[in-house]
Amino acid sequence: MKASTIIGGLVGGAIDRRKGDDSSLDGALIGAGVVVAARVIVPVAVTFAVGWLALRGLGKLTDSVLGPRPAKG
Repeated sequence: MKASTIIGGLVGGAIDRRKGDDSSLDGALIGAGVVVAARVIVPVAVTFAVGWLALRGLGKLTDSVLGPRPAKG
């Protein structure tokens, strides 16, 4: 288990404990789950953004070398 997961669980538990409705266990589980999900979602989002920017840049480079593409329709 990574330290970030433990810290996420501690923070989630502390936040849930302040509400006072029930035990802080469910908040700790949610906090740890958010950290684990972010560990997967953030790299996927960054990869998508870099790919989109590269594709957009390639399109602009192609337009500048070959001229603008004719409109479809």
